[in-house]
Amino acid sequence: MGHIIAVAGKGGVGKTSLCGLMIQYLCEHGKKPVLAVDADANSNLNEVLGVEVGTTLGELREEIERAGMDDRYQIPSGMTKQAWLEIRMADAIVEEDDFDFMVMGRTQGQGCYCFVNGLVQTQIQKLQSHYPYVVVDNEAGMEHVSRGLLPSMKTAVLVSDCSRRGVQAVGRIAKLIPECGLKPNTVGLIVNRAPGGVLNEGTKEEIEKQGLTLLGVVPQDEQVFEFDCDGVPTVKLPEDSPVRKALYDIMGKLDLS
Repeated sequence: MGHIIAVAGKGGVGKTSLCGLMIQYLCEHGKKPVLAVDADANSNLNEVLGVEVGTTLGELREEIERAGMDDRYQIPSGMTKQAWLEIRMADAIVEEDDFDFMVMGRTQGQGCYCFVNGLVQTQIQKLQSHYPYVVVDNEAGMEHVSRGLLPSMKTAVLVSDCSRRGVQAVGRIAKLIPECGLKPNTVGLIVNRAPGGVLNEGTKEEIEKQGLTLLGVVPQDEQVFEFDCDGVPTVKLPEDSPVRKALYDIMGKLDLS
């Protein structure tokens, strides 16, 4: 079974950018092919990786839901919705040279995400054996953890900024993991966007208070902000980028066996 790395944290802390660099690290270090999963309804991992999004699981949900009611969505005669969904699932995977990419996406308008979340879980379980590593960029919060969508994850990487609220948020996620019956080998924290790559005493105090294992610190870097503003994929950061170097150093110390 593939090694599932789940990345989670409060919104706006840069977890998706780090997630993209993790995927890049795995590919560059011979741990490919990687299955990259954007399990956030507000999908943007594709922009970090420089990948065009194809069909999302949310769009498939709409297609199946509206079949028979909308002429744009037709299921071949004699085929069940489930059988057609199985066929269409292949269209939701974008194949790149070193990794494949799957996007959760969102439903249109009002509606529950339970079905789409179920598709994410089913696809990960179905495809896990085909990839040595699966990296999942989760929603901003605890939704996928609380729903138990990643029952076989081996590594949980929690991302926070230097704020106490960010650390408290990942502290809640860390506590929820065992409560959901999940037993990853590693649960650790990466503090992102630290000025000068150094943590202040208040942040250190909160990390200790939450009982979190600090995997490493990634410095604040204006180049990441500039790449985002210019629409340049984060994975194109130069090799001497302090963000890339810090993240690669953290990845090199993780037990990814």
